[in-house]
Amino acid sequence: MTAVDAAALAAVAHARRSGSTRARLVTLALFLTLLVVFALTLTVGSYSVPLNEIPGILFGGGTGQDAFVIRQLRLPRAVAAMLVGIAFGLGGTLFQRLLRNPLASPDVIGVSQGASAAAVAALVVFGISGTALSLAAFAGAVGTGAVIYGLAHRGGVNGFRLVLVGVGVGAVLTSVVSYLMTWADVALAQQALVWMIGNLNGRSWHHVVPLAIALAVLIPAAALLAPALNGLQLGDDVAAGLGLRVEYSRLLLLLIATASVAFATAVAGPIAFVAFVANPIATRLTGGGRTALVPAALTGALVTLTADFVAQHLLGTALPVGVVTGAVGAPYLLWLLAAANRAGRV
Repeated sequence: MTAVDAAALAAVAHARRSGSTRARLVTLALFLTLLVVFALTLTVGSYSVPLNEIPGILFGGGTGQDAFVIRQLRLPRAVAAMLVGIAFGLGGTLFQRLLRNPLASPDVIGVSQGASAAAVAALVVFGISGTALSLAAFAGAVGTGAVIYGLAHRGGVNGFRLVLVGVGVGAVLTSVVSYLMTWADVALAQQALVWMIGNLNGRSWHHVVPLAIALAVLIPAAALLAPALNGLQLGDDVAAGLGLRVEYSRLLLLLIATASVAFATAVAGPIAFVAFVANPIATRLTGGGRTALVPAALTGALVTLTADFVAQHLLGTALPVGVVTGAVGAPYLLWLLAAANRAGRV
């Protein structure tokens, strides 16, 4: 080995160590920030609970109204917001990294619209409610993902083709929702808004537990397939040369991504743009092209929890969380499209 080769290897090793250190620091910072927002969510409201009483209440102490407000009302909603954000962040990151396209988010490629259409149809046409309605949203997301994959598959899945197919399918499903809303009565239309915008009102442990169980399976599965994801980002030919089963690995990762989004949507509806922005923010913070699954998941949780806090307390009237995330995410989408147009990619 020459001196030049040794120097190059040393530089690569140093860059990897620096990147790993930065990723760990960013992960820690995101986690601590999430804890701060979580604490604020529990304490602030029309009925204030002193911050110093929160730890005792969370660990079984405290009685009376303080304990009821924290344990039964605010804690399930805050935990649901974090888990939904984690699921959207994970799903969005897998879609964007796997397809090597920043537009490949479930908000854009039709998966979220599939959940909305299925839930609105179940509610308006069949009068379904409760857990069955969440199951309909889950089935809609998974079924739409399967249809998009099937239509985009031509001896393999091209990321750009899948995005175009997904946009078309999403447009059709949005039209279906609009049609259903035109002849739904006022009460049903108001209920259906949850499945069009996304809302965390009334979330309870009944909603939290299934999502927590799903993430306990999906997160380790995504972590196990992270090396395959890194290989697929190099292109199908290179990935195959590295010994990866390209289509099999891609299909598994797409299933994990779709399931993550489906479970989150079944709990809170299609909260706009969380999956879309989580990966770009985490990538910018970690400063590289690494597959930052954990930072992206924490970013999704932080965005969702913060948006829900803003929607509840800082806008004068309580709004669905999807209104706030949409107001933040839509300008980012326009900026991304403008930047891509200047670069000649669209």
